[in-house]
Amino acid sequence: MNIYLAFSLFALVILGYWVISELFAMLFRFTGLPDEKARFQVISLLTGCGFTTHESELLLTTKSRRRLARITMLFGYVFNITIVSAFINVFFSLKISELAADLISSLIPLLVILFILTFMRVPAVRAWGDRLIEQLAGRIIHRDTANSIWLMDYIGQDSIAQVTLNEVPEDLHNKPLSESGLKTEHNILVMLVEPLGGKAEPASARTVFQPGDKLTVFGDYATISRIFHARERFSEQ
Repeated sequence: MNIYLAFSLFALVILGYWVISELFAMLFRFTGLPDEKARFQVISLLTGCGFTTHESELLLTTKSRRRLARITMLFGYVFNITIVSAFINVFFSLKISELAADLISSLIPLLVILFILTFMRVPAVRAWGDRLIEQLAGRIIHRDTANSIWLMDYIGQDSIAQVTLNEVPEDLHNKPLSESGLKTEHNILVMLVEPLGGKAEPASARTVFQPGDKLTVFGDYATISRIFHARERFSEQ
């Protein structure tokens, strides 16, 4: 195998690794994990570098994320071992006499990879891809009429999340916030309420939820999802 093929394989591996990381990041976004946090955690899981922050606790909030994290770690381990073994075989099979002749041509696949990565960073292209993924996720993850929840951040054992109410749960229907029991019974703090077509305002004791409201809430993520009958979405809407 000449050096051109070796570098072509190297470029193909880079592209494959990038595609794999994007795929797993997308899957974590499907579970409600914010985009930047998903990308960072996926790279950490795939490379097995062991770099962790308090954000890694986000992966433990739901059963689906824990299962997906295990799959990502196992896939990354097998993928890395396979690639390392392949490159060892490739470079041991190279002939020294071929190095000079093929050095320039070996830059071609690297330039192709650079072009692809740069192209995918163009905001318009990235926005188109995000819209496509969002539409697909909307069909797979939840119905258009279902309440949805988007995880914004994770603080200690609790989360800051945005809940979109397409339908007000029966237990909260026509009840002011002071009588809802969200704070006293479920330890859920409603911080902001953004009505449909309006702007976000701080919640008050007299706040009554309406269809179309977007709520910024703080509390246990699983409890928030259960009380508001909300299904996870993977990106901010």
